[in-house]
Amino acid sequence: MRRFFAVFVALAVIAAALAALAGSPRPDAPPVSSVRVGTVAPDFSLPTYDGGTVTLSQLRGKVVMINFWATWCPPCRTEKPTMETLYQKFRERGDFELLAVNVEEDARQALASYLARTPYSFPIPLDSQGQVQKLYQVFRFPESFIIDRNGIVVDHVIGARDWSDPKTLAYVAKLLED
Repeated sequence: MRRFFAVFVALAVIAAALAALAGSPRPDAPPVSSVRVGTVAPDFSLPTYDGGTVTLSQLRGKVVMINFWATWCPPCRTEKPTMETLYQKFRERGDFELLAVNVEEDARQALASYLARTPYSFPIPLDSQGQVQKLYQVFRFPESFIIDRNGIVVDHVIGARDWSDPKTLAYVAKLLED
């Protein structure tokens, strides 16, 4: 009987704890993104891996793809060659830009070995402090935003994508026509 009572009390305590947790938000729950399709993309300025600086507002008038990624992320690495194809397809036009924002704290070190094996020509801004990642409320990788010539977010993609897919290339070409 004592064993039954002890089990009953333990289950009651666990049930009460679960009920309390169910009513409160998880501390690690991601915030709801304020950067949504139809909103103005928040401005930022970041150093780039090649030693330059990129400021989003200075790209107004161009279609811009912002991709948040890390070298430790397998889906990020998988989509990078297709991003290079996309970039090569439209870079000569002068009205398209692709920013592959790396979010690693040790970005320069991580990128040095990664880019030695798999070089890319698109700009790689470094968000080592996570400021732009927080500004865009990105918590899944890869995560991408497509911004039109007026600075409006027109697409938000979570997860890897084949950016060289003909439908995707046609979509970007259409944005560049507008």
